[in-house]
Amino acid sequence: MLKIFNTLTRKKEKLIPLVNGKIKIYVCGVTVYDLCHLGHARTFLAFDTIIRYLHHCGYQVNYVRNITDIDDKIIKRAHENNETTKKLTNRMIKEMHLDFDALNILRPNYEPKVTDHIDIIIKFIHLLIQKKHAYIAPNGDIMFSVKTMRNYGILSKKKIPDIHNVSKNPNIIKDPSIDFVLWKISKPGEPYWLSPWGAGRPGWHIECSAINHSIFGNQLDIHGGGSDLIFPHHDNEIAQSVCAYNMPCAKVWIHSGMLLLNHEKMSKSSNNFLTIRDILRRYDPETIRYFLMSAHYRNQLKYDDNSLNSARASLKRLYIALRDTKTNTEIKLNSEDYFISKFISKMNDDFNTPEAYSVLFDIAHKLNDLKIKRHSLTPKIAATLKYLANTIGLLYQNPEIFLKKIALKNNKKFNFKKIERLIKRREDARKNNQWELSDRIRNKLTIMGITLEDSSTGTTRWHFNNTIHVTKK
Repeated sequence: MLKIFNTLTRKKEKLIPLVNGKIKIYVCGVTVYDLCHLGHARTFLAFDTIIRYLHHCGYQVNYVRNITDIDDKIIKRAHENNETTKKLTNRMIKEMHLDFDALNILRPNYEPKVTDHIDIIIKFIHLLIQKKHAYIAPNGDIMFSVKTMRNYGILSKKKIPDIHNVSKNPNIIKDPSIDFVLWKISKPGEPYWLSPWGAGRPGWHIECSAINHSIFGNQLDIHGGGSDLIFPHHDNEIAQSVCAYNMPCAKVWIHSGMLLLNHEKMSKSSNNFLTIRDILRRYDPETIRYFLMSAHYRNQLKYDDNSLNSARASLKRLYIALRDTKTNTEIKLNSEDYFISKFISKMNDDFNTPEAYSVLFDIAHKLNDLKIKRHSLTPKIAATLKYLANTIGLLYQNPEIFLKKIALKNNKKFNFKKIERLIKRREDARKNNQWELSDRIRNKLTIMGITLEDSSTGTTRWHFNNTIHVTKK
């Protein structure tokens, strides 16, 4: 049974869909004013992995990820570029898709743009005004009255003074220090849409609530996003939905951990980021994907080149295990198979990809042994490795092609004598039963881009740049 950590309850809960066999999931998307950075990739790879696994579990998934295509940052950037906001956002949406496609991120079932849903946003705001949860500010903006939501902050657990002591009152309670904008009156020269309250544009928080409700109705199964959205964005979404329809918009809230650069959250607003495009010039897309899911999706992950190089070496080990094997699609795999059931148990525990990775390496180790012995089970174990890795979006390339691409990207000059010396030291350590030292040397060679294969014939094969070298023992 799949269990998911629900941010709302701070507990792992069994996934029980609103409709049996179907999952409705909404994830807050990108504000498209510039190229996506690697922090975006971390978030959307996390949810891509989740979506893929839900499909694997047999669920019919309706996955929606919005696009914010009107925003202060978009207006500012379009002005700087001397282009319309529509031209800018359409261009950035294409660039986003190029980056996400390269990382093998599945596209959502539906990708609604805010500017295509202005009418439903206006209707949602009108309902909040009718129910006295919103008011017109002196500058003409429409504001949400936070103090009319008795349990405001239920997701983040943040407490705002006096909110929980407010008695029910037919009059609007206004507090500019905590209230947030639903409709923003446009300044001269800014894009606008007509509304009962004047020409303007929607606030950030209302767009998700309105789009959610228009597609899914009063409630969906899962709402997701990065952990930086818990407050205020997702708290505000809950407030809007509860005040409009007396029901929280989602049963389960899932949040992915932040990617850190220089010990801080990767963010454009703080000018602390690397674009996906920049990293794709240096690393294979699958290496980036492997790295970004090498930590549990809820945990923070630190970016550094050593971690990416380690991810590349790990993928090489898996692909070398698959090399020279035939993964026959007609091979029948049993869900009760030891490796498959172990993998499923890890993923059923809140999509634990680091533990699932460890199962893949157990399979690769077994596969290497079987290949040496030319065992009849080799094709089945190879098929198992590929099948499970595919479940989380990995090992989708031809092993030979992947290894050649890695070789082309690797411009380091290797010291063959140093490699041979390290292998000789490892052989001596193994002869003397110094297994810890032997493992340390193997790990060092792995980081250098060298993969070892100990054969039963008394030789050690090492792979580098898609070439096999043999060292006699």
